[in-house]
Amino acid sequence: MKAALARAPGRIEVVEMETPRPGPGEVLVAMKAVGLCGSDVHPWYVATKAPAVLGHETAGGVVERGVGVAHLSPGDRVFVHHHAPCGACRFCVAGEPVMCPEWKPSRLHPGGLAEYVRVAAPSVSRDALLLPPGVSFTGGAFVEPAACALKAVDRAAVRQGDAVLVVGLGSNGILLGWLARLAGAGFLLGSDPDPVRRRLARGLGFDVVVDPADGGLADLVGKAAPGGADVVFVIPTAAAAVLSAIEAAAPAARVVFFSPVSPGTVWPISPHTPYFRDLTLRFSYSSGPLETRRALELIDSGALPAERLVTHRLPLERAAEAFALAEGGGEALKVVVVP
Repeated sequence: MKAALARAPGRIEVVEMETPRPGPGEVLVAMKAVGLCGSDVHPWYVATKAPAVLGHETAGGVVERGVGVAHLSPGDRVFVHHHAPCGACRFCVAGEPVMCPEWKPSRLHPGGLAEYVRVAAPSVSRDALLLPPGVSFTGGAFVEPAACALKAVDRAAVRQGDAVLVVGLGSNGILLGWLARLAGAGFLLGSDPDPVRRRLARGLGFDVVVDPADGGLADLVGKAAPGGADVVFVIPTAAAAVLSAIEAAAPAARVVFFSPVSPGTVWPISPHTPYFRDLTLRFSYSSGPLETRRALELIDSGALPAERLVTHRLPLERAAEAFALAEGGGEALKVVVVP
């Protein structure tokens, strides 16, 4: 079978690999749609994985099942999560499944960007979901990123009428904005230095979009939402972006950091302002089975029109081009690889 191998950051090669076979409790899935995540093109993140087959926003069709799998059959259309919790440890019981010791050891083999993927038994039993008839494979590939955004919106405790600011207007930023709106946000602001991304976000439902270079983010947000934003989602990880996002937060606001941060990164946050504004600063990493099910329901119902975010679809043979597009930003809002 063919697979897209990341040998190093920015170096993607389509190679031949042996087709995996499912063991007990596992299934083999023919990949039909794989979204490229921001983490797939972060040089520091890729460097920690390479050489590896990346891709974890997946949907496909079951072609073979291992011994003991009864709820999935060949021909079933499925979303499969790359990680799965045990459901019984102290973290799972506390509602924090991504901290489960079994979370990271479970994975897709060799990775989503391949013609065929072997899904580990924990994911098969706990977070492989049948796609409803009205959800396409591309829609299924949005279950994972939408679930991650749902978790972040939950952590932000969005309230009815809140002014919500999203810093960073790629596909994840748009998802966060849409889900915040569904949670009750009354006013949706976006910030991005890229004029193309600002234009796209405005067309996709944001009330106001700003260029953070035009006079300072806090002042720009204050003009649109007097007093500041009640909720702030921060996608970029550069210190300047993080500090300006905190300054744009209203008193008692909730600030949620959404993206993975490279090792060694330090943000020089002065605690004076967060303390006296009584801000809540939180991180939101990945998502669990509860969020994936909710995400699929929203996509199926049409409440979350995720496929509107897709700007490019490329075959697996053009994976290197797909990665370059995703890394370049601009018009490439969401790139989907179709193995």
